[in-house]
Amino acid sequence: MAEITSLFVTRLYRARLNDLARRKVDPEELRDSCEAIADDDEAGQAWCEEQGYPGYTSYASLNDLPWRFPIFGLVEKALDRHVAAFCDDLGFDLQGRKLKCNALWINILPQGGTHASHIHPHSVISGTTYVAMPEGTSALKLEDPRLPMMMLAPVVKKDAAPELQRFVYVKPSVGEVLLWESWLRHEVPMNMAEEDRISVSFNYGWA
Repeated sequence: MAEITSLFVTRLYRARLNDLARRKVDPEELRDSCEAIADDDEAGQAWCEEQGYPGYTSYASLNDLPWRFPIFGLVEKALDRHVAAFCDDLGFDLQGRKLKCNALWINILPQGGTHASHIHPHSVISGTTYVAMPEGTSALKLEDPRLPMMMLAPVVKKDAAPELQRFVYVKPSVGEVLLWESWLRHEVPMNMAEEDRISVSFNYGWA
């Protein structure tokens, strides 16, 4: 009988943000903080308008959210523990060191907004925790990293196992955190909901 094994597996970590948090993050406070910051961040609003970015992101304007706002400090502390758990699962030899958060930013995507396919250079682990996911909003779309090398590979059947698909859609709920290795290409398809889709994304790199 033939033996078939999986090689070079791509891992996706999924958990509740507060599962590993020593001090719980209040989801309502986090949402209120994201919306208040978006309203006040004129530099971020200007950058989004100049770049044609739909909605709002603090990516290019505020790089010290955990220092400025205590709620984001709690988020980062909880994420530290999730990232450490994911590194263990990945079998990383960190040589006695830890990965540290080197970027953390707010995303507010209105109806009709999208975030094009991309990766996160200069980091090891990336991810998002979800603050507002209205009914009908977009899932996270993940792309098979081998796709550019598949050449004449046939299309995969729609009912094939998720791990065999070329694209996987993950629909997180409020309070969840997703982690993946930073080289994994991903995107946010168009938000079809009338309400804003709100999330906090982050990168972790070598200390």
